[in-house]
Amino acid sequence: MTRFLKRFRKEDAGHASIEFAIMFPVFFFILLSSIELGVMTVRSALLERALDVVVREIRLTTGSAPSHQKLREMLCSETNVVPDCLNNLALEMYLVDPRAWAGIPAKATCTNRAEEVDPVVSFSHGMDNELMILRACAKFTPMFTDLGISALLQRDGAGDSAIVAKSAFVQEPR
Repeated sequence: MTRFLKRFRKEDAGHASIEFAIMFPVFFFILLSSIELGVMTVRSALLERALDVVVREIRLTTGSAPSHQKLREMLCSETNVVPDCLNNLALEMYLVDPRAWAGIPAKATCTNRAEEVDPVVSFSHGMDNELMILRACAKFTPMFTDLGISALLQRDGAGDSAIVAKSAFVQEPR
């Protein structure tokens, strides 16, 4: 028996496969996390850009205040990274007094496919020279649901995660 154990200890065949079996899950985790994080970053950047384009359109078209539904349609036409955009996008618009700053709620209100739809949460049109904050929340289903960084994301009842974009603007005089 001791001779067998000495020979077993000196044998080095199979070392590479043991190292591979130990290190492969770590590298696979990093690979999936980087793919998911890249897709989330692109979605977030394109949603921010679309919101900036829509806010610019609101600022420059004086004399008309678009409705909640019109804003959603404008935002969805600018971005193509939100799947089923009109159903997975929630908009909130707040009137804020810059001299008595109270802020807006920290948590964004988003859609949830597991619950009944409430399309308008807080949406108020501002008057001339008033500071407005527009916040968009878009829901998406992660690519890898329980692998990599996707397992660490906050989810709603339907298993979706959220991307939030905010923009502030001042209503131009009419």
